[in-house]
Amino acid sequence: MKSFKPHKLPLEKLNWEDFVQHIGGANRAVAKFDGFLQSIPNAKILLSPLSTKEAVLSSKIEGTQATLEEVLEFEANPKKKTEKYEDIQEIINYRKAMNMAIEKLDELPLSTRLIKKIHKILLQGARGDGKEPGKFRTGSVFIGKQGLGIEGASHIPPEPQEIEKYFSEFEKYIHFDEKDFLVQLAIVHAQFEIIHPFWDGNGRTGRILMPLFLYYKKVLHSPMFYLSEYFETHRDEYYERLQDISKNNDWENWIKFFLIATEKQSIKNINKVQEILKLHDDLKDKIVDIPTPKNNFKVLDFLFSMPLFDSRDFIVKTKIPKSNTFKILKFLKDKKIISDNGKNKNKTYFFDDLIKIIM
Repeated sequence: MKSFKPHKLPLEKLNWEDFVQHIGGANRAVAKFDGFLQSIPNAKILLSPLSTKEAVLSSKIEGTQATLEEVLEFEANPKKKTEKYEDIQEIINYRKAMNMAIEKLDELPLSTRLIKKIHKILLQGARGDGKEPGKFRTGSVFIGKQGLGIEGASHIPPEPQEIEKYFSEFEKYIHFDEKDFLVQLAIVHAQFEIIHPFWDGNGRTGRILMPLFLYYKKVLHSPMFYLSEYFETHRDEYYERLQDISKNNDWENWIKFFLIATEKQSIKNINKVQEILKLHDDLKDKIVDIPTPKNNFKVLDFLFSMPLFDSRDFIVKTKIPKSNTFKILKFLKDKKIISDNGKNKNKTYFFDDLIKIIM
């Protein structure tokens, strides 16, 4: 079997009629979601659990087994031993890479240089750490089920000596203004996976590019765009549609799948954001008579950014003195706003209502 030669971008013979009916719905849903993001004070803090969930699900598509709760537990107690350390590290790296990229976009374009930086962070201290993080692969690879060998491969990416050429064309297309940015994003995501430029971590890198692309193109005012839940739920179709591009030159059905995913998941995300906002407003009223009321907003921000925590996290992140911390935690527990694991030592607290929303 020969390696696949990616199609030249922009695509010359794309049949827009096959998916044009889905463009409007997808764009309306994304615009509505972005409107919600703009209306939320401290959106980065309030929605940080959703960003963590996106990192969990994006990694899960590639086989990690760590759950959202296990990630939150690890962050509350990072010294506690866990068999899923590498999985959790991948997920934490995902967030680190995203935060770095957001900062760098103020000084760098969305480019090969930035994508390599993202990849380097994604693989640090996790699986793939020994596979040249931040550098294009120097050998051939194939994608397929384990044990079938290259003859049973579902996709053979370009040879390593061709990656620079194809990636240069890919980067130019990122800066091209397509007729529709969501259609362009579908093509960008697929083309990245087709080129498969790195030894490992291509899927996670490709998915982290999605919110960054929409942010870079000013479709979103902040890079919060969560699609991995849909891709994970429809994993077989996700891979099948991608593979049909290299097998059958079928871009249209991939783009249609992507637009449907964008619309449906954006609507779902809007509902989750509404639930989080309602919870935030309800909680503001419940804690008006908290001990040391001047700390209300610190407590609110902390609970939404870290729904599973211990007292040390609370003291360090809120900077509330220890003497007041335990009064506040007792108040929150008495009001049934938080619960705990019942231990005297190594007590962990849970902001249950938020955890239920994001799970």
